[in-house]
Amino acid sequence: MQSSRALRALPVVFWLVPSLSLAAQARYRVTTDGAWFYQEPGGKRLARLARGAIVVGGESQDTWQGVTVEGWIFVTSVGPTPRAGYDLAVSRAPEENLRSAPAGALIGKLPQGFLLNKVAEGTSGNWVHVLRAGWVEKSAVEAVAQVASTRAAVADSDTGGLTPGRRPRGPETPGQRSGVNAPDTSASPSAPVDPSRVESARRTVLYRAPEGAPAGTLAPSAPLRVLGRSGDWTRVELEGWVKSADLEIAPPGVLMGITAAELRTDPQRYAGQVLRWTLQYIAEQQADELRPEIPNGSRYFLARGPLPEHGFVYVIVPEAKRAQLESLSPLATIQVTARVRTGRTRFLGNPVLDLISLETLP
Repeated sequence: MQSSRALRALPVVFWLVPSLSLAAQARYRVTTDGAWFYQEPGGKRLARLARGAIVVGGESQDTWQGVTVEGWIFVTSVGPTPRAGYDLAVSRAPEENLRSAPAGALIGKLPQGFLLNKVAEGTSGNWVHVLRAGWVEKSAVEAVAQVASTRAAVADSDTGGLTPGRRPRGPETPGQRSGVNAPDTSASPSAPVDPSRVESARRTVLYRAPEGAPAGTLAPSAPLRVLGRSGDWTRVELEGWVKSADLEIAPPGVLMGITAAELRTDPQRYAGQVLRWTLQYIAEQQADELRPEIPNGSRYFLARGPLPEHGFVYVIVPEAKRAQLESLSPLATIQVTARVRTGRTRFLGNPVLDLISLETLP
């Protein structure tokens, strides 16, 4: 179930749940953004992995660690391959994102021609579940504490509750028995400390953006992860559990909770992706040579957002949506589903979207 709509203000990690054959193996977290995934130790570079991605460990050789990368990719971005031992190959040029869940966290960028194996019964809407074995340099990953096997986690799912303050890992479920996977107090005192792991020092207001509207309140000692800093503000990631009945299903293939700042920072990563944003409509305009990212003469509208961000966004409107656009009043709040044409324009740095659907909000 995709939960990003309800948690759009709180970036949530979608942890990869390995298949039963991989669950008992060691897991590693990628510590270097853009770490190379190799075909063999010291061999051909195949793809780049995102920092924070979780991979399943295999054998090791000197400074190399064998790993299996497992995740989800758009069905339309892969096709059958005649290569023996593989089921699929990435067909989209120049690359496609591999995610930990449908519309989940980024695992890596797979170039066109990258070979994959499909996980049995591994489809969900517009997404397909795939994996690939390879190698990474040991310096690019860190070991993640071993978790209980998937079978044991399922067996415990109807007994007890989750230990307060514990972060769910891998195949654990909200109903696990207290004490399972308790902190390992025998760890070496020289083990590295992750400086991005922090906790709230007091009851703290969580804001959707710097100087923006409040999104909620954090209790003291809430576990957080630092994603970035800007002046007096720190962007954090919160992990936790919510009641399933309080969530809305996000449409398959639609990214939620993505900010305009993320698009501007890494425009290639989001090009062609579909997202849902809440915007404040400003005015309809016609493109000219000063907007090279928008076809000359095309109709588009200027909007502020995504709310509560204060930047501007250009949204290209297809002919079929013109009538709906004309009914909008200036400063109306709207929700759009759109495809990213570019995350940052050449002159002003604003995102450009291609409108798919539009809804006026009260």
